Amino acid sequence: MAGTRTFTMIKPDAVKAGHIGAILNDINAGGFKIVAMKYTKLSAEKAGEFYAVHSARPFYGELVEFMSSGPIVAAILEKDNAVEEFRKLIGATNPADAAPGTIRAKYATSIGENAVHGSDSDENAAIEGSFHFAGTEIF
Repeated sequence: MAGTRTFTMIKPDAVKAGHIGAILNDINAGGFKIVAMKYTKLSAEKAGEFYAVHSARPFYGELVEFMSSGPIVAAILEKDNAVEEFRKLIGATNPADAAPGTIRAKYATSIGENAVHGSDSDENAAIEGSFHFAGTEIF
């Protein structure tokens, strides 16, 4: 059975471009309830830890540098079938391939600067959410 929670980050590119409000509006319009949220900045060490699964990939260093380059908005979202529904809402990783109206089609500029992160499984959503939030910060 699919879970009811997923994790997202509004990435430094979208924060810098002033898209926080519009992206949160799209999330709310998509039927998601925000159960935890914070405006924060990842250190290079924390970004590396978060993306450790990609540490052997050639883009890892650039990813860590980018994700620690400015503030982010981290959030846990709630909705039935949350992971799959959120991935539909954000669109393909490459904004050129993202369906019209999706978050990445509207706000991303490239594969690397693609506006938002979305968990790819219920298991990762739980891991990623607890990486950013203590239990007392989730409502």
